[in-house]
Amino acid sequence: MPEHSLRRDGENFDHTLLLAETETPLPPIVVHRTTRCVIDGIHRLRAAISRGATVIEVVYFDGSADEAFVFAVRANIEHGLPLSITDRRAAAARILASHPHWSDRMIAGTTGLAAKTVAALRAGAPPNSHPRHRLGSDGRVRPLTTATGRLMAAEIISTRPSASLREIAKAAGISPGTVRDVRDRMRRGEDPVAKRCGTTGRGQLDVRCPEQRANLDVAAVLQRLGRDPSLRHNEIGRRLLRWLYLHTIDSQDCARVVESVPAHNARLIAELAAECAEQWSRISVTLRNQGSDR
Repeated sequence: MPEHSLRRDGENFDHTLLLAETETPLPPIVVHRTTRCVIDGIHRLRAAISRGATVIEVVYFDGSADEAFVFAVRANIEHGLPLSITDRRAAAARILASHPHWSDRMIAGTTGLAAKTVAALRAGAPPNSHPRHRLGSDGRVRPLTTATGRLMAAEIISTRPSASLREIAKAAGISPGTVRDVRDRMRRGEDPVAKRCGTTGRGQLDVRCPEQRANLDVAAVLQRLGRDPSLRHNEIGRRLLRWLYLHTIDSQDCARVVESVPAHNARLIAELAAECAEQWSRISVTLRNQGSDR
């Protein structure tokens, strides 16, 4: 069943005619498995119908309706007939409503808009589009301010001085490093909330605050990537997913694993880890540079 178009003006018949006349094999269309709606390839479907085709190659997308919409926007931005600025702004507004925890840059990268344009759309959006934490395009969750978490940590330290840094961090929603800073400040008789942390006059995150560090939800990111048809349905994408599943490390397991390494293998494993880290670092730098060029 054809999906409603992301385009305000509907289907572009000239583009459909162009596809119908091409002899080059076209990529399969993507269909939301649950609703059977086309989320990528409506022009390819129309072109096939105009040629008299009765079957067409399909890739199924598994996920919610909101996830399907995000995939459709990304697919239209990355290839095919580009969306207009009006269509992109409308898509960004819908994603702000369904994914309010996404950062401005993440939504901008999805819709092909500038981050400041998304920020302006968010400013005029309902209150539920302003959560306390944001998920960035790197998969890390960042708080807009650590002030509340710091105050909560200070209260826990006062009432439960024997609690571990990790226990306090989990309860207050901040990093163990921030808890340590709060505890040190309290010992010195200082305010647990660093004055340079929080928000600027514009209500944006003050990037000068060193304690505002990200927490990566590894399992959630891997699950999301594993559902992406653009990775699952080609050999290079599947290879990348295998790399990620095999070489992605949960920070909570690091200490336990490192402590169990036999002393006679420590140096060899350290060298191998350094080599893997260097390769992943190169991949990270390359992808970040590609993202900044878009």
